[in-house]
Amino acid sequence: MIRAGRRKYAQTMADLAAQLGIPLGTFRNKKLHTQEGHPAPISSPTSRALLWDSQQTKAFHAGKPVPALPDTDDDQDLLDRHEAAAEFGVSAGTWNSYKSDPQLARHVKMVPAGEDGTEHWPRGIVRAFKESRPGRGAGGGRRVGSGDMVPRDEILPRIAQLLEDNPAITLTEVADTLGIAKFPTAQAGLAQIRGRKIADLLEADPTLTPTQAAERLNYPKVTHRGATTIAQAELHLRGVLPYLQQVADTLTAAGLAEPVQVEMRRPDGEHLAAAIPLTPDQAWPALVWDERYGWRTATSRRHPIGKDTGAPPQGEGIRCLGKGRPTPAELIEQLASATRKETR
Repeated sequence: MIRAGRRKYAQTMADLAAQLGIPLGTFRNKKLHTQEGHPAPISSPTSRALLWDSQQTKAFHAGKPVPALPDTDDDQDLLDRHEAAAEFGVSAGTWNSYKSDPQLARHVKMVPAGEDGTEHWPRGIVRAFKESRPGRGAGGGRRVGSGDMVPRDEILPRIAQLLEDNPAITLTEVADTLGIAKFPTAQAGLAQIRGRKIADLLEADPTLTPTQAAERLNYPKVTHRGATTIAQAELHLRGVLPYLQQVADTLTAAGLAEPVQVEMRRPDGEHLAAAIPLTPDQAWPALVWDERYGWRTATSRRHPIGKDTGAPPQGEGIRCLGKGRPTPAELIEQLASATRKETR
């Protein structure tokens, strides 16, 4: 999250590369933000566009002690959609259905400022909206004042450690040990970590079935179905993401797209899709890849993927650029061809 009063220090990966005087592609390829001692991102780990605190990164690259950030929650802290959803006690997908409410929409902050930024909401606004909902607390689920005791960015690592120590740990034990809500926080976190661990084991030993991997990890049989489903979805995502990130990086290097960490979505709850924002000088605001339909142009920068209708999107401004997984060079040529037709 962006702590209260520190929005002006938020910087993107492109800002980090510029700070060092090197191309973004070089910075990303060398993974300079992962070197030992480098300040951690201030955005949530699942955020599409990672952010850092410039005072921390400048101190690190100057060889000076990295200043600590405030660790006390404040109503003016800015939360991205994942953090806001966690504060509210719902999934990020559910939060997307809430954020258009006027109580939230009028307080949204773009970080960095401008159309290319990432949506954030003040913690106090999220809490006020939460309390205004019918029921008890978070969307009717938790009592007022019963928020999680562990910072959101620490929940999954803490659950992973508990699971490492006790593969059969229960939801109640996780919730009580960490001081977090049993539903949905402990439930979702435990299932996610189990699924990732199964996926890791399946990658290491492809001869195993998901159930065999779960058994080898000593997970209780009652957890197998949910965890193996998550593992299979995780493996599918891992198989697609490198290709999409390569496309995004190539488009960025060619000056056609904004630098992003590609974020995957499932618009129909099953199939993967992702969006890459293009630079303002392009004929379209973004490109979208949907594994069912391939690449296409999008007419909206803020909501490029749009609602799923079960059919390929059509309409003014939408151009199909090819099915499957064309190479980045092929996609650039298809985009150039579509642009020429658009400008005739």
